[in-house]
Amino acid sequence: MSDEQGGGIPLDELEVPAAPSEEDGATGATQGAGDLEAVFDVPVRISAVLGSSKMHVSDLLKLASGTVLELDRKVGEAIDIYVNDRLVARGEVVLVEDKLGVTMTEIIKTDR
Repeated sequence: MSDEQGGGIPLDELEVPAAPSEEDGATGATQGAGDLEAVFDVPVRISAVLGSSKMHVSDLLKLASGTVLELDRKVGEAIDIYVNDRLVARGEVVLVEDKLGVTMTEIIKTDR
């Protein structure tokens, strides 16, 4: 996906700035994992959206077990990953030890 299609950056192109070292004159402004302990227990809601579909309530009530529901995405197309209802990444569905999972393939860059 390109930046034109939602501002995505492929993970292999994502630049991570190097943390300044003491030799570079850093004055304790760097953050490590220990500095984030205060937010480790904050709950977040993560959603992986495979696709969507619109239907009338009467049609929804007619759905039964085993009914195939057509979504607005194609097989193999990237899925959207939301954190607290905010689009943060795109990814692919993977199978890990008989369970479905999601691997992130693209981080969505937003201007905030």
